[in-house]
Amino acid sequence: MAMCKMRHFFLLLLLFLLSLPCVSWAKAQQNTQQERPRIIVIDYEGVINPVASQYMEENIRLANRSDAQALVIELDTPGGLDSSMRSIIKSIIGSDVPVVVYVAPNGARAASAGVFITLAANVAAMAPGTNIGAAHPVEIGGKLGKTMEEKVTNDAVAYIKSIAQLRGRNAQWAEKAVRESISSTASEALENGVINLIARNRGDLFEKLNGVKVVTASGPRVINTTGAEVTVKQMGFRLRALSALSDPNVAYILMLLGFYGIFFEIVSPGAILPGVIGAISLITAFYAFQMLPVNYAGVLLVLLAIVMFVLDVKLASHGALTAGGIISMTIGSLMLFERGGPLLQLSIAVIVPAVAVTVLFFFFTVKLAIEARRRKPVTGMEGLKGETGFATTEINVQGTARVHGELWSAWSEEPIKAGERVEVLSMEGLKLKVKKAQKNTEAKEAGK
Repeated sequence: MAMCKMRHFFLLLLLFLLSLPCVSWAKAQQNTQQERPRIIVIDYEGVINPVASQYMEENIRLANRSDAQALVIELDTPGGLDSSMRSIIKSIIGSDVPVVVYVAPNGARAASAGVFITLAANVAAMAPGTNIGAAHPVEIGGKLGKTMEEKVTNDAVAYIKSIAQLRGRNAQWAEKAVRESISSTASEALENGVINLIARNRGDLFEKLNGVKVVTASGPRVINTTGAEVTVKQMGFRLRALSALSDPNVAYILMLLGFYGIFFEIVSPGAILPGVIGAISLITAFYAFQMLPVNYAGVLLVLLAIVMFVLDVKLASHGALTAGGIISMTIGSLMLFERGGPLLQLSIAVIVPAVAVTVLFFFFTVKLAIEARRRKPVTGMEGLKGETGFATTEINVQGTARVHGELWSAWSEEPIKAGERVEVLSMEGLKLKVKKAQKNTEAKEAGK
């Protein structure tokens, strides 16, 4: 019995010793998975606007919450709004996680606002065949006067120099990018100390980032990309929809559709569908205007043009109102997003057809609707009033008459002989009040 117990004891001991390597291996695997670095990658191509700002800031916050090794922004932009650019830069500078701006793919650019964002990154990288520069504040366009232009330019210079100095980059080049709109290739930017590295692709970028030391808002950090888990965060449906709405051409068309629908519903009440579509389009357009630098004088000029088109249909202006409407709409369209610079201006290819379609819409559609309202009714009591027919019997207090090919009970204040032409004065219930027609002829079928 004792030997049997000893045998069991040694067997359990042997199993325990054999299981130790497995437990150690499982713990090692778990620790490896837990310690595996994470890198978040986002890709943005387009104008820097509130949608771009929201997209980048959301992912910077995500990277900080998940304590990622780095957030990589693959950027291709012609520039954009100053307010959105500054909001993005604040988030980058305030991030505890290193932010890498990678101007990619080949052929991409970081112009205007993109220069500021790239310089603000902890690590600035570019792909071969890309360029960076031309950061002059184009939205002023010389329209605010020389003094104001100098103020805006000096403010932009001070801002970009402070960013370059914070990240240890070439502040002189940064100043020239604003004042002289210089632009550099990837190799030139690396040589001039504008960026940190050139990477052929994303894999090459991760390899070169490994071991790079940066200073974030929380202090120094070393980027570790060895065996990193890469998470690519695409722009969600909501932001993609908002991005489409932030296109000035789309917002402009929605505004016009809204005006078409509302005015058509006013001129021809009861159609319902045009009013519903118009209201939805107009509300959506004004929501889009919140994301764009709208000049509301332009909106009022477009609205004035539509009012002129409607009035020209109702009034005999001999085309004067239409001509005024065309001029008003064209000027209003050109200045609608004037303060946003060339990147956020309406395309001429959109304005010209829009003005032409608007003129045709109000000339034909609204004109037909007004004519339909003025047209004499052809049914019911109003349709019978003034119509002529023939007395089929003698009519005095009562009798019958044929009107519109139908027999009606009729009465008259004066005697009317059978066969005489009658004119309908009114309808009382199902009985017609008639009188002798001025041109009285006997019907061939009188008395039938």
